[in-house]
Amino acid sequence: MRLSGIDRQSLFHNTVGGKCNRGMSVVDTSSLLLGRSLSKDEYFRSATLGWMIELLQAFFLVSDDIMDSSKTRRGSPCWYLMPEVGMIAINDAFMLESSIFLLLKKYFRQDKNYVDLMELFHEVTFQTELGQVCDLLTAPEDKVDLDNFSLEKYTFIVIFKTAYYSFYLPVALALHFCGMATEKNLQQAKDILIPMGEYFQVQDDYLDNFADPETLGKIGTDIQDNKCSWLINQALKRASAEQRKVLDENYGRKDKECEAKVKAVFSDLKLDQVYREYEEERVGEIRKMISQVDESEGLKKEVFEEFLRKIYQRSK
Repeated sequence: MRLSGIDRQSLFHNTVGGKCNRGMSVVDTSSLLLGRSLSKDEYFRSATLGWMIELLQAFFLVSDDIMDSSKTRRGSPCWYLMPEVGMIAINDAFMLESSIFLLLKKYFRQDKNYVDLMELFHEVTFQTELGQVCDLLTAPEDKVDLDNFSLEKYTFIVIFKTAYYSFYLPVALALHFCGMATEKNLQQAKDILIPMGEYFQVQDDYLDNFADPETLGKIGTDIQDNKCSWLINQALKRASAEQRKVLDENYGRKDKECEAKVKAVFSDLKLDQVYREYEEERVGEIRKMISQVDESEGLKKEVFEEFLRKIYQRSK
């Protein structure tokens, strides 16, 4: 199938420019599971599965930017704001998603796990969409109501919107690719990677507020965007009546002075220290789970150790 000019532009604008961590994790995990370097064909096929995750990510981002009325993505205008695009971007998002299944059919139709791979993408897509709708209903940018927020809602949003497709999906794909996708291995992967994905998002929320923008590579916007973040939920648990009033009056406002008042409350509540304590406790729990992995059906502890190594105490 030949791509038209605008389709090609959409593909490159929306899938290129990120870190490709999710996609490369399929390749790296496959090599770890097999205990050797991949052949040229194995690398191509595992990388193709990795690119399918990047296409899924692109589909989510194009859609998410429209729903959030975002202005920029990866340093460029969001796709729907590009010249001559507009709301055609909605259809372009559908095409990015559909391309996953074109690639699956082209390169994996003869594989015995073809249906399993299709069902995995459908399952994870649905889970991510559940997380997205909960996020949109909990924290609309145009209506700030901190009574809508809770750590229970936050956990649901994070697990479904981030953890499944960013952490579990790459490893599940690698397990299928290597012929090791037993029920036990998939469940062990899920049991470790979902909490790890939750930790990653909490870390992201922390960095949005506390990291140096030059190190982080961007200026945090969670406060102004009315995000149901880990920090605001921790603040709501600890705030005095006076501090709660400050949060109610200033959170989710597109105003630097309002943002500064919220940041001051976060600082007064010592949320930096609260996060540090959470991180050490959570990572300790994850390391314990990794140490108990049953490797009898081919799964390797090293897969999870490598994921954790990349994110533990990261600064960006």
